[in-house]
Amino acid sequence: MLHQLPKELLLEQVNNGLILLVIGMGVVFLFLTLLVFTTKGLSAFVKKYLPEKVTTVTKRPVSVSGSPVADNSGAEIAAAVAAAIAHSKR
Repeated sequence: MLHQLPKELLLEQVNNGLILLVIGMGVVFLFLTLLVFTTKGLSAFVKKYLPEKVTTVTKRPVSVSGSPVADNSGAEIAAAVAAAIAHSKR
């Protein structure tokens, strides 16, 4: 079918296609650029006028009996993990 069209019409259609390609890609690029700068601007606005309130909460682990756990809780966790692995391999 393409060989039946006149050469001038074919070249005109290719030119129109390339123009549409460039315009479409330009619009998408501009939109994405605008989106990035808008997001950065809103982020800066929120950080400046609505700062996040930092609250520090320190929790001490409590054993089953209700007394505070000693600092060797890492060893207890390791023992529990080892026991769970040994139990799962049975």
